[in-house]
Amino acid sequence: MKRLLNTLYITTEGAYLQQDGETIVVTRGGERLLRFPLHGLESIVAVERVVCSAPLMAACAGRGISMAFLTPTGRFQARVYGPVSGNVLLRREQYRRADDPDGAATIARCALIGKISNARNVLLRARRDYPDSPGAEALGKAAERLRQIARRLDQPLPLDAARGHEGEAARTYFGAFDHLITSQEDGFQFTGRSRRPPLDPVNALLSFIYSLLTHDTISALETVGLDPAVGYLHRDRPGRPGLALDIMEEFRPCFADRLVLSLINRRQVSPDGFTTTESGAVMMDDGTRKQVLVAYQERKQQEVAHSFIDEKVPVGLLPHVQAMLLARHLRGELDAYPPYTWR
Repeated sequence: MKRLLNTLYITTEGAYLQQDGETIVVTRGGERLLRFPLHGLESIVAVERVVCSAPLMAACAGRGISMAFLTPTGRFQARVYGPVSGNVLLRREQYRRADDPDGAATIARCALIGKISNARNVLLRARRDYPDSPGAEALGKAAERLRQIARRLDQPLPLDAARGHEGEAARTYFGAFDHLITSQEDGFQFTGRSRRPPLDPVNALLSFIYSLLTHDTISALETVGLDPAVGYLHRDRPGRPGLALDIMEEFRPCFADRLVLSLINRRQVSPDGFTTTESGAVMMDDGTRKQVLVAYQERKQQEVAHSFIDEKVPVGLLPHVQAMLLARHLRGELDAYPPYTWR
């Protein structure tokens, strides 16, 4: 099993990253802010306007340490990584399967079943924890609707039909999402999903954590030799990591969404930590962003049971486990791709 390594998040605007022997040194205006060893580091994520030296970028590429650059709202800008490893035969099979409508639909349906099942379990967990809440009935109805949609995906379907069911499931799930927020008096109402840009604090949190999860999933796929850009559920688009988006669908409800709900319901973040720009985009301030990053890293360390491999694994390794299972399926070692289901 792959070892869960560290991710270094840089959130200080104007920071300069350089290599000093076997360490990374972070400075700003000539003042040293941080020294961090390269050993044990898996990736670097820069969330503000950050400058990196060429020697450091070369050192990271040589050690398999990826670097990602995000805007303050969490939108992906660029990614730097070294030579791509992996069996070319695995990637050729990945591409062949993507060009086969039936093969692509089969893998897409498996991923969607995992996503919808996990979304349903999130709703059921909330209804069980708060049976007397005003939204308990709505949560139960939405969960039942998701169960019905997931059952339709058990049978062979064309890819466009599967995508249609995914859209219906997303509308059902996010239509009930507001009932999962128990601290609405603090200004965290949710009226619908808004992405580019996020138009309220809840969507700002969701988009930011989804961006972090995308980065981690891309790294996992590249580690096992798969191409993150060629997926099955998401259509090919220049610059879009289609396969990473396919795989991370399983983790959105049980990992990303539950983390956002935990931050809000436990009052770890405050509405005062968000600002609205002239364009209407809602952004986190530095303090809130750091709080979210700390919570994200802590959640990645928590262990969960994986029913298919019958082991407990850290949440941060789930994308890697699913990437390995997908690779095994493409090689013919597994009859079908087994999605991760959260209980």
